[in-house]
Amino acid sequence: MRQLKSVWRTAAWILAMVFLCQTLSACRGGESAETADSAYSIYYLDSTRTKLVSVPYETETEDQELLIGELAGQILKVPEDPDYQAILGDNVVLLDISRQNDILTLNFSKEYSGMKPAREVLCRAALAKTFTQVSGISYISITCEGQPLLDSHGNPVGPIAGTDFLDSVSDVNSFERVEITLYFANENRDGLVKETREVIHSMNTSLERLVVEQLIAGSQEGNNPVLPKDTRILSISQTDNICYVNLDGTFLTGDLQVAEYIPVYALVNSLTELQTVNKVQLSVNGSADVMYRNVISLSLPLERQEKYIVEE
Repeated sequence: MRQLKSVWRTAAWILAMVFLCQTLSACRGGESAETADSAYSIYYLDSTRTKLVSVPYETETEDQELLIGELAGQILKVPEDPDYQAILGDNVVLLDISRQNDILTLNFSKEYSGMKPAREVLCRAALAKTFTQVSGISYISITCEGQPLLDSHGNPVGPIAGTDFLDSVSDVNSFERVEITLYFANENRDGLVKETREVIHSMNTSLERLVVEQLIAGSQEGNNPVLPKDTRILSISQTDNICYVNLDGTFLTGDLQVAEYIPVYALVNSLTELQTVNKVQLSVNGSADVMYRNVISLSLPLERQEKYIVEE
C-alpha cells in the first residue's frame, strides 16, 4: 500500500506549481503548450446542506498521486462562493490518504463517524464521485483513525463506487439505507454462504435490481464470486411475488469455477430474502428456454433452496 504524503502539503505544492506554470506560459507569449487541460468536477454541498452541487475544475496535473492530493485540496477547502458548503463537518479532519490497486482509502478523524446520517450519505457521494474521476481509481474506502467505517450493524461499509450514486445527486431524501442478504460461493465453490450488508441506494432503483447488482459486484468478505463481473442486467421486474430477471449471454458463457447450481441459486436465494419475492424466473437475452450448464432448466420460476446454503 502506497501512503500519500500530507494532503494539504501536496495540495499547496500543486497549486504553487500550477501558478508557476501559468506564469511561465504567459511569459512565453505565443509559444504553444504541449499539455492540454483536463476538466474534473468537485462536489460540494449547497447552501442548505441537503443537496450536492458540482463545480468544474481544470488542471494540467497528470501524475496520479499529485492529482489525488490536488483534488483533496479542492474538495476539503471552504468554497469562496457562499452558495457552496464544504462536505465535511467543522470538526472532521482528513488524516491521510492511501491507495491499494484501484481502491483509494480516505482516513478521517473519529468525528467522521459522528456525522448525521443524512449528511454522511452526501459526503460519501461527494468523495466517491470526485476521486473516482482519477484514472485507475474505481472505489473509495472510508476509515476513521485507521478503523473501517461501520454500518449500523457493526459491519464494514466496504468500497464505494461513484456509480453507487446517481449522476444527478440532488436530494438526500432520494437515497435510503437498506440491509440486504446475499449469497456467494464458499471456499470449496460448492455451497452458498450468507453475507449481510448495508447499502445506500437511490430509491429510483428497485431492491430486486440492487440485489442483482451487488451479486455482480462480488463479495466484500473474501468469498468466491457467483456471477461474471461483466454480466449485464437487461431487465428486472416483479409481479405476484415472482421476480423476473433477464440477463445477457455472459450469464451463460462467463468462466466461473463453481458448481453448476451456484450462480442460479445465488440469484434465487438472494432475491427470495426480500419479503416481496417468493420465486425467481430467470431468462437469458429474453428467453427462458434455457438449460443452465445443461443441468438446470430455467423454463419455470425457481423456488428457494436451503440445501445449498452452508455455514462457514
